[in-house]
Amino acid sequence: MSDQEIEYAALLKRRHRISLCFEWCCRLATGSALLFLAVLLAGVIWQAWGWLDLQFLTGFDSRRPQNAGLLAGLWGTFWLILFTTIFTVPMGVGAAIYLEEYATDNRFTRLIKLNLSNLAGVPSIVYGMLGVTAFVRMFGLISAADGWTAAISLGFGTLEIPLPLGRCLLAGSCTLSLLILPVVIIASQEALRAVPPSIRHASYALGATEWQTIRHQVLPAAVPGIATGIILALSRAMGETAPLIMIGALTYLAFAPGNLNTPMEAFQDPQRVLDAPFDMFTSMPIQIFNWVGQPKAEFQNVAAAGSLVLIILLVVFNATAIVIRNRAQKRITW
Repeated sequence: MSDQEIEYAALLKRRHRISLCFEWCCRLATGSALLFLAVLLAGVIWQAWGWLDLQFLTGFDSRRPQNAGLLAGLWGTFWLILFTTIFTVPMGVGAAIYLEEYATDNRFTRLIKLNLSNLAGVPSIVYGMLGVTAFVRMFGLISAADGWTAAISLGFGTLEIPLPLGRCLLAGSCTLSLLILPVVIIASQEALRAVPPSIRHASYALGATEWQTIRHQVLPAAVPGIATGIILALSRAMGETAPLIMIGALTYLAFAPGNLNTPMEAFQDPQRVLDAPFDMFTSMPIQIFNWVGQPKAEFQNVAAAGSLVLIILLVVFNATAIVIRNRAQKRITW
């Protein structure tokens, strides 16, 4: 072998060694992360063992650890995520469609996209302060003493909207919507951008309008990415505590919003459904935060049981995102 071939073989072996070393470093990092996660989950399950039962899921909070329940937090989280979804999804997806499909690439559009990227990284406590100012106090335009209530009759009940909103569930949902709206917009933009331009060109060539192309070609192809981004953003909102504490969510609550303890009560008395958005509330993370700070040692087990329920719900949300993405991808035929 010539000197050049020997030098090339030595260089190739060194590159293989570096590649192998990097591969094992990545394996070690992945294994360590999974190990720590397994240890944490095992610790939570061990502490929650014997405390997570039907009474815990169907009962309200109590000063006694053995009687403490998560029902108020479950219902509060349900209403929060429901209204957050209603407020966030249309605005987030609509804004992404406009920015990607209609807006021209100018300085103003680039400024909006830059601000969206910055807002996605703002700490959640800042959104809590904004929520207090904008939704709870309404920028001080209407004082609490001079506040009034708008009553709207809907036939099956009366919707009473207080102004200012105050520390109610609807204010919490609006605050969480602000928190995850940039994330939804960015995720939807990336999903729309991933659709090949040839799909749009083929649709235009067949005589379709811009909206028909977006509705029938682009959006169906982008559904997997959009749905995944939305569900992951809602998962983040489900686990938030700081913004809700800022706007006045209660740590101890012995009733559900609107006094709706079961789904059947919504059909028996629809007025409770209309009262729920403007009622006081709590959520699962806030209840867990409250239990952790209690002096009795048994509340640590109660907090572990609540954490396990929250983890299960988050896993279900993420699994739903995976299922939706896989099914939507199978339907795409290009």
